[in-house]
This record gives sequence, structure tokens and C-alpha cells, in this order.
Amino acid sequence: MEKSIFKIIATYQYTSEAIIFKGKLESEGIEVFMRDNNTVDTNPLYSNAVGGVKLFVKSEDFFIANTILSQVSKYSLDENNEFIDCPKCGGKQINMVTSITDFKSFLSFLFSLLLIILPFYSKYNYKCNTCKFEFN
Repeated sequence: MEKSIFKIIATYQYTSEAIIFKGKLESEGIEVFMRDNNTVDTNPLYSNAVGGVKLFVKSEDFFIANTILSQVSKYSLDENNEFIDCPKCGGKQINMVTSITDFKSFLSFLFSLLLIILPFYSKYNYKCNTCKFEFN
């Protein structure tokens, strides 16, 4: 019986993120295994304690899986699958971030902090990694 050795390909903070990349790899014919997803699903605050949700692939598939994951953009895209441009500096390294700028999002954050639950309302903005400018 041949024994397979598995290598960790990526870690994610939440299971939902890991499932997206797991699906991408499986659609390319690579067998993927997840670890610590049940722990993080039980209590998302445990994610940092256990090191996040881990994706594993067989060691013989590691190189091709790494190539596939590197083709997935880490930055935000618009409806036409083009990189979003920063209105201030023109940079293309834009990420979506949560922001507490209005009263409703502040109350939600405060309420969730007091009850030790995840916020039920969040407002999202884009943030440029180059100049740190936030915009809608």
C-alpha cells in the first residue's frame, strides 16, 4: 500500500474562504483536504488560536496546486473582471475592508463587542495598498 504525504498549500481565517479555493483546486482535478474547519465553524474566534483553516494537497500535486492558486487574484476586481483603480494614485492593489464610519456600523460594532458575537452589520469600502486611501 502506497502512503501519500500531504503538504499544506494555504491557510485561511474562515471556512468560507477555504471552500472557495478548495473548489477551484478540485475543479482542476486536485484532491484537497481541509483541517480545523469544524473548530473554526464552531467558534470563529478560535481561528487565530488554531492557525486558521488549512488546505492540504498530496505532495505530488503541490507544484500544480500552487500554480493554480497563484493565478487567482488577491485584489478586488470590477464587474468586467478588471482591476479596480485607486482614484487617488491609480494603483491596482485594492482590497475590500470593513469600516466603521457611520453611526449604524458603530452601534453594531459596540453591541457585538458587548455580547461577544460577530457584528451583524458591516459597511465595506475599498482600500488602496499603495497609498492607503479608502473609497466606495
